Amino acid sequence: MENFPIINLEKLNGSEKAATMEMIKDACENWGFFELVNHGIPHEVMDTVEKLTKGHYKKCMEQRFKELVASKGLEGVQAEVTDMDWESTFFLRHLPVSNISEVPDLDDQYREVMKDFAKRLENLAEELLDLLCENLGLEKGYLKNVFYGSKGPNFGTKVSNYPPCPKPDLIKGLRAHTDAGGIILLFQDDKVSGLQLLKDGQWIDVPPMRHSIVVNLGDQLEVITNGKYKSVMHRVIAQKDGTRMSLASFYNPGSDAVIYPAPALVEKEAAESKQVYPKFVFDDYMKLYAGLKFQAKEPRFEAMKSIESDVKMDPIATA
Repeated sequence: MENFPIINLEKLNGSEKAATMEMIKDACENWGFFELVNHGIPHEVMDTVEKLTKGHYKKCMEQRFKELVASKGLEGVQAEVTDMDWESTFFLRHLPVSNISEVPDLDDQYREVMKDFAKRLENLAEELLDLLCENLGLEKGYLKNVFYGSKGPNFGTKVSNYPPCPKPDLIKGLRAHTDAGGIILLFQDDKVSGLQLLKDGQWIDVPPMRHSIVVNLGDQLEVITNGKYKSVMHRVIAQKDGTRMSLASFYNPGSDAVIYPAPALVEKEAAESKQVYPKFVFDDYMKLYAGLKFQAKEPRFEAMKSIESDVKMDPIATA
């Protein structure tokens, strides 16, 4: 199996720019994932985020998780658990309106550090979207504009900890799924592994690397690129030793953003090839995804197509 793609963003500033852009293109087309180093977020910022996130879990969430496990009798399971994940999580919303001040149990330093980290990640996500535009031959800002909707993008961070699990063969840390949204930036533990992606029918480990940011593409980028880029199935394997930290930040379209294949990409394809992906409002997709997250994405796209054709055929909608 070829090596997991690791992109050094600093190389975009010199003679290796073309080769680096080609690596990003290959990663988007063939992996749906890549790992960034020298991405511009200072290491000391990441170290502080990690320290405070792990401290918060120990202080506020570890005992709660143990009580949940005990209440469900999960230590002694004998058969595969298919309706639950071995993870302790909370969610921070950054855009369009932040909820960081309202999330309970966070101390003031943690709130401030996460606000700063989120702003840096937001800038990095927008920089990456423009690099994708360049590779796709779309005008600069195209993806950001499509994501914008009327109130700007949805952007938030899922803060997860995956504690040691007595039966990792029977309980997943996080069951296999594709991400519904746009572009996802992950700051993961560099000591405890567990994240895997599905490539060519095999589960591949996403290597833990200190101070790296793992990037993966969501379903919306597959639709906008008309399938040129793919969202891929991934999962987290629970581990017997060590607690794995994961901060996944989702830069998603605004709720009312209309998502559809970029006309320039559809036109580039052979004349006989029709647009294969639907046109829909992002919020409608999310409502469908909520109940089907751990299933294949293709039926979701098909369901969106039928909604799209219903809208086209409805005389009231076109009046």
